[in-house]
Parts: sequence; C-alpha cells; structure tokens
Amino acid sequence: MCTCAGYSNVVIDESPTVRLLVVVRSVNELRSAWRWVLSLTLFGTLFGVVLSGTARAAESAADLAPVDVVAVSGLLDHVLVNAIHDSLERATENGAQAVVLQVNSHGAVVAESEMRELLTEIRDAEVPVAVWVGPSNARAYGWSAQMLAVADVSAMAPGARIGLTGKPLVLDGEELSFGSAGMKLRSTTIGFDEAREAGVLNYGGSDEGVPVVRNMLLALDGLTFGDRQLDTVVESTDANGQVVRDATTARFFKLDVLGQLMHTAASPPVAYLLFAFGLALLLFEMFTAGVGIAGVVGAVFTVLGSYGLAELPTRPIAVALILLAMLAFAVDVQVGVPRLWTGVGLVMFVAASFAMYRPIDGSNLRLSWITLISGVASIALAFIVGMPSMVRTRFATPTIGREWMVGLEGQAVGAVDPEGTVSVKGAKWRARTNRATPLNAGESCRVVGIDGVTLEVEPLEGGARDYREMRKGKDH
Repeated sequence: MCTCAGYSNVVIDESPTVRLLVVVRSVNELRSAWRWVLSLTLFGTLFGVVLSGTARAAESAADLAPVDVVAVSGLLDHVLVNAIHDSLERATENGAQAVVLQVNSHGAVVAESEMRELLTEIRDAEVPVAVWVGPSNARAYGWSAQMLAVADVSAMAPGARIGLTGKPLVLDGEELSFGSAGMKLRSTTIGFDEAREAGVLNYGGSDEGVPVVRNMLLALDGLTFGDRQLDTVVESTDANGQVVRDATTARFFKLDVLGQLMHTAASPPVAYLLFAFGLALLLFEMFTAGVGIAGVVGAVFTVLGSYGLAELPTRPIAVALILLAMLAFAVDVQVGVPRLWTGVGLVMFVAASFAMYRPIDGSNLRLSWITLISGVASIALAFIVGMPSMVRTRFATPTIGREWMVGLEGQAVGAVDPEGTVSVKGAKWRARTNRATPLNAGESCRVVGIDGVTLEVEPLEGGARDYREMRKGKDH
C-alpha cells in the first residue's frame, strides 16, 4: 500500500501496474530534466556566439593595421625610385599590412638596371604591394606600367589607361608577362575593361574598377599572401539593419619639400625653362654693376635646370646650342643694339628647344607648344628689347656722344684690377685701368678713354697718360 501525494486519505494498493506507472513517470521526469540541461547548454552556446559576433561588430576600423598609400606621380626618376624604396622599408617597420602605389606616370627616365632593381624589390617585398592606376584619367605608360606585372595586386580606376610598355624587362631570366595583351601593350594603350578581359590585372573585386583609394582598401580584404591574410575591413550593422563596411586607416605618403623640388626640376618643361632663364639672368648680371638679385636667382635656376637636364634623356647637342645662343646674344648686348648675332642666337635657341629630349617608352617628351612659345618668346623679348634697353639706360647718358667724359675725375666703387666699377658724376660705370695700374676701392681716378660702354681709367697720380697734354695739343 502507498499514500499518494496530495491525497493523504486515499489508500492505493501497490499492484504491479501501479509500480510500472511510477517507473514510467520517473523516466519522463528524468527526460524532462535532460531537456532543460540541453536547452540551457544550447542557449549558452548561442549566447556566446552572439557575444562573439557583437564584439567583432563593435571592433573599430582604426584597430586594424593600416595600409600605406604612396603617390607615384610624374616621370619615374631617381627621386621617385628612392621614395618607393623607402616606403617598402618603412612599411616593414611601422606595422603596415600592405603598401599601395598610386601610379600616374608617363614613363621612367632611370637606367634599365635601376628599373629592374625596383621591379625586383616590389616583387620580393616583405609586405604585399598593390599597384593602383588612379584616380580616373591617370596613366601608367612605359616602364612605369611594368610595375603592374610584379605587384601582388594590380587595379585601375575607370577612365585610367595603361600601355606603351615597349619590350618587357627581364627579371631572373624571365620576361615580364601581361597575358594575352602583352604584344598590344607594347605599342598602344588600353582601358580598364579591356585590361580586365585580357587578364592584365591581378584583382578580384567587382567589374566596376577601383575609382578611389577606399575601394582599393576594400578589395584587399581577405587576400592571402603566403602565411599572411589581409584584414582591411570591419563590418557592422547600422540602425536600419544594413551592413556597413568600414575600411582600415590609409596613411598617405608624398615627397618631402626637397624631394618635391628636385622631382619638379626634373620634369621636361621645368628643366628647359629653368636652364634657359637661368643663363639669361646670369648674362643680364654680367652687364650690371655688382652682384644683385638677378645673379643669385639666375645661379639657382641654372643649377636646378642643369640637374633636371641631367636626370632626363637630354640631347647634348641641344644643350650646346643653348650655350652658343647665349654667347651670340652677349655679343650684341654689350653694344646695346640687337644685330646679326641676336638673330643667330634666336635660330640656335629655337632649334635646341625642338630637339631638347630623346623619346622614351611611353612618351616622346616633346615640349608642348605652350612651353615652346613661353620659352622662345621670353628669350626673344629679353634680348631684342629688354637687355639692350637696360644696357643703354645704365651705361649711356642723354647727351649724344660720350667723348666729353674724357678727362673727368671719378672714384672707384670697388677695386679695379684690371676691371671693376667707378662712379663719375654720380653714375656708376663699368671700367678698366688703362694699363695694368690697379685702383683700390675709394681711390680717385681719371677717365682717359672710352671703349663701347666701358670707361678706361687711371689713377690721378702715376698715370701713364696725361689728359692735359691731350687738350694742349687740341688747343694748338
């Protein structure tokens, strides 16, 4: 017999059937308990997954390792090559997970051996290197385009073009390959769509290209290079339930002030104009008394222009023609009137301007019409109008003829040994001693002759010629 719970006044026989029901009830209760345990376990697992996902979603893009973006703009010269080299070294030291070279270049003017070293360095870099031809309307021509063939990732912006590569360079005995478009790229250019179809680009993103840097960062996410996987994107959900993709931080690097100055000086139009204008200013300074701002500026321009011409594929005959042209200009400047030599100088200068540079793969480097007109017109005006007028104004007087100056006394502004500057009646004149008799600064002198715009002078004491004797002869 047993007493049922809740029914203390009821007595039930403990028959086999009743015992069987009790056992079944116990089993059911045990199963129910196990269901609760399993449910709690499953709930805990799911809760952990949710927490993990929430933690991942809350992670900021700023927590990811940055990507270095290096601007490669203009002809690839020694300055830019060194900048790329430094950027790859810097990326291995400052924790960058990749380097993006933003290319807009019409070719390279470095030696072939130096270009091969650069391509090898990009290919074997410790960090993944991506080459992006952008933004829209950017160009990658000549050897600059061959960086696409060695980069881990290569992409283009819509509207950008690549090509004119010439013969691909050889690295480690193998010629660089651009896929089925290799032969076409040697002599022409293609846009993004054709480059993508021909397999030129090593890029797994959408068919819309990479219009801005942010798209390049999104495209790098999840790519694996050796044992390294790039993590450049953090996904989160906004208030509307939309997935938002935030890209990692992009650190932009450009040339420093000195590097930018030297890189600009090595551009074809700037190097040409600096060199020509610098020589013109130095020639101007030769016909003025003392050293002024024109001489300093001319010297700086000439040095920068010479550096630029040395970096570029300049024809030596063109440089020689410009120097000869300046010499021809000087012949007429010293007499204050443009004559035959001025015309000869202009012809040589124009010929040098048209033949200044040799072509390279990707660009013929021919000066634009704006640059040519600016250079030739400026030089023509300077030596036909400007400098002759300056010489006449500085070394002439309103009186016709200067023979009346013979016999006047003056004072040496500086040492005249044998040439220098003297002051006569408050005006400064270029002068030289009559014979090798030097004058010290501040010493009195006498004008004994005139040669063009140069006065021949001698000391008041000890002069070899006596102007008074000359005047006595004229009186008789």
